[in-house]
Amino acid sequence: MPIRNPDAVVPDSAPGTPAADAPRRSAATARDVAFIAVFAALLAVLALLPAIPVGPLGVPITLQTLGVALCGLILGAWRGAAAVLLYVVVGLAGLPVFAQFSGGLGVLAGPTAGYLLAFPLNALIVGAVATRALARRPARGPGALLLLVLACLAGSFLATHPLGILGMSLNAQLPLAQAALYDLPYWPGDLVKCFLAALIALTVFKAFPRLARRDFRG
Repeated sequence: MPIRNPDAVVPDSAPGTPAADAPRRSAATARDVAFIAVFAALLAVLALLPAIPVGPLGVPITLQTLGVALCGLILGAWRGAAAVLLYVVVGLAGLPVFAQFSGGLGVLAGPTAGYLLAFPLNALIVGAVATRALARRPARGPGALLLLVLACLAGSFLATHPLGILGMSLNAQLPLAQAALYDLPYWPGDLVKCFLAALIALTVFKAFPRLARRDFRG
């Protein structure tokens, strides 16, 4: 049996050493940054598509929530939240990337403020729930589709709608109950967008199975 010399020096480039793993970590970080930037840009594109103003306050129905759900489903919790946060920060900095070509800090005084600020939390919840739900099963089939839809609904109804209602109540000086009534017309559209986001995510995972394994299997 060979005897290992305790004084032997392990080369810095040996597998498993920090020096050997550094390029791999750098490549992974670069990919993460690229994913975050691409999905933030996707959110901006979806937000700039024609919006439909609804209700007395004119809060528009847009495809932003579809993009937020896709960020959480495809990128996972933290990268998805980072992509959405980047989008929100860019918009608040003044670029007109929000719905109806708006941007700047002034939107925080409008009726959509709560919805916008809730988006990163929405993506975080969607990614966390989806990762947990699909950790031990393939990311395909009706069962996976249902779980992804439920993950999207969790983000929407635990983050976006409550904070959106609160924002409308504060900025429009409405009672919470009345703000909640103003929020109801957005529910059917959100249900449809949650289904579409889950369907798109499963299609992406089918085309890029390594991406699914990375997000749902650690």
